[in-house]
Amino acid sequence: MTLHETDYLVIGAGAVGMAFVDTLLDEDADCHITIIDKHARPGGHWNDAYSFVTLHQPSATYGVNSKEMCPDRKDTDGHNKGLYPLAKHAEILAYYGQLMTERFVPSGRVTYLALTEYQGGGDGKHQARSILAGEEHEFKVRRKLVDGTWFKTSVPSTHKPAFDIAQGTHFAIPGDLPRLWMDTENLPRHYCIIGGGKTAMDTAVWLLEAGVPADKIDWVRPRDSWMFNRRLLQPAKHAIEDLVQFQIDLVECANGSENGDEMFAKLGERGTMLRLDENVMPKMFHFAVISEGEVALLRQITKVHRGKRVTALEGDAMILGDERVALPEGTLFIDCTASAVPFEQRDKGRPFFDGDTITLQMTQVPLIPYSAALAAFIEANFDTDEEKNNLTPPAPLTDTTDTYPYAVMANLMSTAILSGNEKTNAFNAKSRLHPTGPAIAEMMAKGDPRLAALGKVGPKIQANMPGVIKLGIAAKAIHEGT
Repeated sequence: MTLHETDYLVIGAGAVGMAFVDTLLDEDADCHITIIDKHARPGGHWNDAYSFVTLHQPSATYGVNSKEMCPDRKDTDGHNKGLYPLAKHAEILAYYGQLMTERFVPSGRVTYLALTEYQGGGDGKHQARSILAGEEHEFKVRRKLVDGTWFKTSVPSTHKPAFDIAQGTHFAIPGDLPRLWMDTENLPRHYCIIGGGKTAMDTAVWLLEAGVPADKIDWVRPRDSWMFNRRLLQPAKHAIEDLVQFQIDLVECANGSENGDEMFAKLGERGTMLRLDENVMPKMFHFAVISEGEVALLRQITKVHRGKRVTALEGDAMILGDERVALPEGTLFIDCTASAVPFEQRDKGRPFFDGDTITLQMTQVPLIPYSAALAAFIEANFDTDEEKNNLTPPAPLTDTTDTYPYAVMANLMSTAILSGNEKTNAFNAKSRLHPTGPAIAEMMAKGDPRLAALGKVGPKIQANMPGVIKLGIAAKAIHEGT
C-alpha cells in the first residue's frame, strides 16, 4: 500500500474538479492537492463522449479561470456561423491535458493519479485503488475531501439501453458513426435516432451535414424540448446587450405567467427559447443551447415518432410500447438516450460545505465550472461552514417547463447574495467563468457609455421580482413533489 499526505483530496479530474483546483491554486498558496480519477487522462466524461461533440455554450465561459479555451473570433461556416466558437471534443481534451501537464503538476503542489478509483473513507483517512495495477493507496487528508462526481454524468458510451435489442439488429451509439467509412460495402440504408435530447440533436446534425438525406432518417422523440437561443448567449465583452436582454426576457415572461408553459410560450415568441416544431408545446427543458442554424437543419427531418419510448428493437422494426413500427431493412438504430446529468440527482442535494467534505454542485444553473471555481474561492476566503453555505445554496436541477421557474428564481437570489458580499462580488468581477462579471468590470474601468443602459436592468428585474417569486415558489412545490 502506498501512503500519501495531502490537504485536499479531489475526486474527479473533469470540468468540475479541474475548475475547483485551478482557483484553489491561486487562492491558497500553501495547500497541497491530490486529484484522483478513473480515466486515463484529465477531462472526465469528455473522455467518453462521441468525437463530434462540442460545447453547447460559447467556450468563453467554460473550462477554468486561468486559461482561455478557444480563439476569440466568430465561426465563419457551419451551423454556428456568425457566433463565437464552441470547443470541439479534441480541443476540450487537449485543454484539460495541458492544464494538468503545464500548470497543475509543474506547480509542485498537485499530485495527479490517473486510472485510480476512490474506495471510501472518513475521519481524514481515505482509500483508493489503481485500476490496472491493483495497487492500494491510502491518503491522510489534512483538510478536506472534495467530491467532484456529484453530477454522475452519463454519455452514450457508458450508458446501458433500457430496451431489448434482438440479435442481428444494427445498433450503434453516436461515437460509432465517424467510423462508418471503414466498411463502405455495408453502409446503413436507413437511420433511426432514438432520444429527444441534445445528443440526439447533435447526431441528427452530424448525419445531415455528412450528406445523409433527411428522408432516410427516422427520429424517436418521446418528449420535445425547449432550448436556449445561442445567439443571445454570446460572450459578454462582445454582446453584453444580448445577455442583459436575455435576463430581462426571463423575468418579464415569468412575471404575469400562470405556469411554466405560459412562460416558455412567451419566451418562444421573443426568440429567447427555441423548439424544433412550432406545432408542439415541449414539456422538457434540460438547459440545452442551440443555434437557429441547427434548428433549421433539424426541421428537415419529418419522420418523427413522438410520445412513446422504444421498448425493443428488431432488425427491421422498433417496438414503441404496444406499437410495432416497420423500418427499411438495413436500418441502423442509434441510441442517444443517455442523460448527460441524471436528474434523479436533484433529490440528493446537500450542503456544499460539510465539515471535512466539500460536495461540488451548482450555485447557479447551468454554470457548472463557474460554480466549482466559486466554491474554491469561498473555501479559501471564508472561515466557517455556515458562512460558506450561506453564500452557496445549491441551485435546483430542474428538468421540465413546470419546474424551470424555480431555477430562474434561485439564480436571481444567488446573484443577489453574491453581489451583496464584497469578496464574492470582487471574485465575479475577475472570474473568466462568470457570464458578465469581467465584461462589466472592464466597462466600468473604461467608462463605457453602454453602462447607462445597463443601469436600467436592476430596476427592471426588481419590478418583475414579485411575479418571478410567485411563479418560482409554485414551481418549487412541483419540483419537490409537495
